[in-house]
Amino acid sequence: MLQNENIYLFLLILPIVSFLYSSVGHGGASGYLALMALFSFVPESMKPTALLLNIFVAGISFYYYYKAGFFNKKLFIIFAITSIPLAFIGGRLEVDASLYNKVLAVLLIFAILKMLNVFGKERETIKKVKLWQGLIIGGIIGFFSGLIGIGGGIILTPVILLLHWGKMKEAAAVSALFIWVNSASGLIGQLSSGITIEKESFLLVAVALVGGVFGGYYGSKKINNKKLRYILAFVLIIACGKLFFT
Repeated sequence: MLQNENIYLFLLILPIVSFLYSSVGHGGASGYLALMALFSFVPESMKPTALLLNIFVAGISFYYYYKAGFFNKKLFIIFAITSIPLAFIGGRLEVDASLYNKVLAVLLIFAILKMLNVFGKERETIKKVKLWQGLIIGGIIGFFSGLIGIGGGIILTPVILLLHWGKMKEAAAVSALFIWVNSASGLIGQLSSGITIEKESFLLVAVALVGGVFGGYYGSKKINNKKLRYILAFVLIIACGKLFFT
């Protein structure tokens, strides 16, 4: 992994990605996967590495949002009941490389729209999530989280906002823990199927945590850096195009 000829540039961009994702309550797996795709990382290492990074960065982000009082326990549980076991199942499955790239590219569209604040508008009126809605949505997101190697927050946050089930920071807090449990479950599923984590991945964790700590802290307070979000959205668009045509 560290033999990549552009590894230093990758390590420079990585904490920026984790900072931006953590600031909105996300672990950043879709961003990490996009970066790894751009830098031509070996596909076999991408999925477990992204989930490992997610666990640490989403955990930090959740800590700050929880500490700031934005966590809605009931809203989290209704999604997590089905997402955790299905993320484990998805993590155990192997996907054809071409199909994997296409599915990841589609999911990156959610990340791009989120970074462009398409889903960033709040509504004063909050609706209650029905049990069957939470179970179905949580299960579907959880399965694809484990299958592709993301935490699912990049999909859950827009859903919460679009259906008026919570406000922005509340959605961020719920998504952060949702990402953590799905990433852990998906990674356990992968490890149980014989996949191993490269030692170099823990160096990436240390680098990503730098951005994750600052992003979680400032995101739970008041930061909203539009220029950096637009830059990241541009990077994701390039990665999305590469994945679609490879």
